[in-house]
Amino acid sequence: MSCFARSPAGALRTARDLAAESHLPLPTVSKVLKELLQSKLLVSRRGIQGGYSLARTPQEISLVDIITALEGPVALTECSTDVTGLCDVEACCAIKKNQQVINEAIRGVLAKLVLSDLIEPLGLTAIQGLSGGPSQITGRVQ
Repeated sequence: MSCFARSPAGALRTARDLAAESHLPLPTVSKVLKELLQSKLLVSRRGIQGGYSLARTPQEISLVDIITALEGPVALTECSTDVTGLCDVEACCAIKKNQQVINEAIRGVLAKLVLSDLIEPLGLTAIQGLSGGPSQITGRVQ
């Protein structure tokens, strides 16, 4: 995705040139492109001049969007999700609520970070609200 973010807006990229740029095997890149296309983070054009491009600008695609497309919902543990019954000790877990608070704080930070942040120097100056309120990123290094 960072290869797309560094490309001119609307530029079409092929799996082969993305594999070369990212130093990843072509089958891996092809699989990732398919998942990103199914998640509507990319669009494709078929044909001799075809390829892939971002469906939205790099400023409109959050890291949560990318992680969810490739890995599923952001969750540190099974009990961090909204799905119950995934863990055998869920009913008696002493830290389940804290895990959910921590997971939501991490998800909040990842939701505020966007694809364009991956290609620029980024500095985190503060995370506010870790005492139970929502977390916020304040201050980015340019």
